[in-house]
Amino acid sequence: MYLNQKLRGSLTKRCGERRNIMGDRMIQVNILGEQKEYPYGTTYGKIAQEYQSKYEYPIVLLMKDNKLCELHKKLKKEGTIEFITTQDQIGHETYRRSVSLLLLKALHHVAGYDNITKVTMHYSVSSGYYYTIDGDIVLNEDFLNKVKAYMLELVERKIPILKRSVGTDEAIELFHNHKMYDKEKLFRFRRVSRVNIYSLEEYEDYFYGFMVNHTGYLKYFDLYLYDDGLVLQLPKRENPKEVPPFVPRPKIFQVQKESAQWSEAIQADTVGDLNERITKEGASNLILIAEALQEAKIAQIAKKIVEAGNRKFIMIAGPSSSGKTTFSHRLSIQLSAQGMKPHPIGVDNYFVNREDTPLDSNGNYNFECLEAIDVKQFNEDMSVLLRGEEVELPRFNFKTGHREYKGDFLKLGEEDVLVIEGIHCLNDRLSSSLPSESKFKIYISALTQLNIDEHNRIPTTDGRLIRRIVRDARTRGASAKATIGMWNSVRRGEEENIFPYQESADVMFNSALIYELAVLKLYAEPLLFSITKEEPEYAEAKRLLKFLDFFLGVPSESIPSNSILREFVGNGCFDV
Repeated sequence: MYLNQKLRGSLTKRCGERRNIMGDRMIQVNILGEQKEYPYGTTYGKIAQEYQSKYEYPIVLLMKDNKLCELHKKLKKEGTIEFITTQDQIGHETYRRSVSLLLLKALHHVAGYDNITKVTMHYSVSSGYYYTIDGDIVLNEDFLNKVKAYMLELVERKIPILKRSVGTDEAIELFHNHKMYDKEKLFRFRRVSRVNIYSLEEYEDYFYGFMVNHTGYLKYFDLYLYDDGLVLQLPKRENPKEVPPFVPRPKIFQVQKESAQWSEAIQADTVGDLNERITKEGASNLILIAEALQEAKIAQIAKKIVEAGNRKFIMIAGPSSSGKTTFSHRLSIQLSAQGMKPHPIGVDNYFVNREDTPLDSNGNYNFECLEAIDVKQFNEDMSVLLRGEEVELPRFNFKTGHREYKGDFLKLGEEDVLVIEGIHCLNDRLSSSLPSESKFKIYISALTQLNIDEHNRIPTTDGRLIRRIVRDARTRGASAKATIGMWNSVRRGEEENIFPYQESADVMFNSALIYELAVLKLYAEPLLFSITKEEPEYAEAKRLLKFLDFFLGVPSESIPSNSILREFVGNGCFDV
């Protein structure tokens, strides 16, 4: 008996556990570098409350041994705990998702469940989401005020957001009964056997991602009427306790709306629809239709440039992985078909020498800022060309970090135009010496027109990140871990240097392809699986893998060689 007790005590100590005076089994955890003990089964929410005073913003999730956990979960094993607040990217997304649930519950309550046929989340507008409502309601200020008042009432009541797991067949039946037919179709193609259902009182739904613990967290939002629907305006990550003013961007909204209408017209506006088309008729026809639409759009842009007259500088800007390089080549071909002589130029060739590159706050080279470009030399060269004189254009050697001259002389004739591509091309500070009437500005981005279902959108940034993971691995030998690790820095650069200027564009082009995630899935999954549980990028890799699991894979053989997608998966006809 003595030996058995001693052995049990040794094992208990080795596992980082013991019992307190009440007989509770105690679990040791490391929090902020300190060893703490809690009774077995303590909720993570209770632990978070103990540490909330150390954080400026609400703790909404935590990482337990690099695994993301909701606050209703219970402590069962020793390990390390890190807290996630609404200022962290994952926490920020959790907050936005949870307010979306709050809005849906309020809309159905105020309108009456039988009066709403469908609520659809479409795309980002300002710092929020754009929704439309189908049903027997009048969407006006009075209705919106009632919805907002009820949402705030729910916030005051701090109602728990409950989560349960059901079998996939049960979930499909549940969504059918709730008239959530997009979700019903989505889960017909899922291989998983269980589905997580969130509920807020009697309202229940599926969401792709975690939720906050209760409605008391969801204090900051606003509602606005816009176009044919409403906008749920939300805080930005940088300031989670302040809702910024609603600032619509009508040009990009119209591009998004047009893309969504086209997706609806071909009955492929959700992942379930896409999967159904792939299974019934294959992907080849859908690929050809999507590519034909983009080619027609590029031809329209070329025609507008010709009609604008005497535009010598075609300035193309867009965020990372939007397909700027391939687009510039395809636009050049269309301009040639219109009788013009285009010359593609990359602004990156005007980078300052590596040792002169500004540093960011972390001491790394900041290649995203305008000061990384030799703006003075760029303006001098472009002005000389505009006068009809000859210029030797530079090439930037990315291996040596220096500009070089290799005899690339250029002189512009009457039909010659420069097709200039770079992240700062819409910023007039880059081309300040050039008259505005000599420039034609184009904004390009991969504005994902596909939704997971009626209440879960696919963020444009997710599509671009997956594109970049695939391209970086193919062209730079970079791991998915490295690409994910620097993605937040890339996005900060976009917020500062690209998005503020997008509405100044003469035209916008959506480079997203309705079928692309089904193709990228086959390339991205092996790269994401290479990230191990011990690495900080694991949580994001796991999220992307779960996201890609929604799609049926499509091989790339049918993709045309001039497709924008070839810039990422390879075997294209352009040198990109």
